[in-house]
Amino acid sequence: MFRSIKAKGANIYGALMNGYNLNGESWKCFKIFEEMKEKNIIPDEIEWNILIGACSKSGMLHHCQYIVNQIPSNIQNKIRTQNALIDMWGKCGSIENAKNVFNLVVDRDTITYNGMINAFALNGMGSQAVELYREMPNNLRNHVSQICVLNACSHAGLLHEARTIFNEISLKTESIITTMVDCLSRLFMFDEAQKLIEDYEKTNKPSIVMYMSLLSGARNNRNSNLSEQIYKQMKTLFPNAKESLAAGVVLLSNIYSSLGKHEEAKT
Repeated sequence: MFRSIKAKGANIYGALMNGYNLNGESWKCFKIFEEMKEKNIIPDEIEWNILIGACSKSGMLHHCQYIVNQIPSNIQNKIRTQNALIDMWGKCGSIENAKNVFNLVVDRDTITYNGMINAFALNGMGSQAVELYREMPNNLRNHVSQICVLNACSHAGLLHEARTIFNEISLKTESIITTMVDCLSRLFMFDEAQKLIEDYEKTNKPSIVMYMSLLSGARNNRNSNLSEQIYKQMKTLFPNAKESLAAGVVLLSNIYSSLGKHEEAKT
């Protein structure tokens, strides 16, 4: 259909690139971009942001720099583009570039802060993520901000900071609690994580994601007894969750193998 359209403007190319992004074929966006250049079709803000999104998914710094070098300054100075660039640089591991863009944003919004906090989180800079979260105006914070900073604490082992932030959150959604359970499980605080789950289940349906976080933490701790207990709970609570239960079996097998219990690993 695309090839049958004779007069193709930037918006048509943008729609095609967006389709590739959504279908996990972001690398094709760069070929489309080269075709646009050959035909002297100038991308507008939407197309540039789609290309930035493709760079984020590719994770290749040379693609990122190649695209950024061609974005006109008037587009680069728009907050939507700046937010996309912060996300891109963070996901590609260039935290300095992400910080440079963040510092250029004049009127920072929620997405700006969340993107930078997440960039710190993705690059193992938990303390910096917490510091920026504290600097973020209260009226701009949302549940995404909270999830990003808790994830940062989780991956950096900042238990005290995670507890403090979690206790400050008035509306603890399922996502927030799941993130905290994951944090506690990563740090082997299993009793505390299980207490959170128990409290949550007093008024809500059980969440298999929470149990998978617990099981993953028990695997990392090589705790076969706890792992078996969690897996049995999962089979009782989620008998039809075949994919998650299959993943649980793999985690259990990994634990048994790491402990030299090869017969148990086979069963």
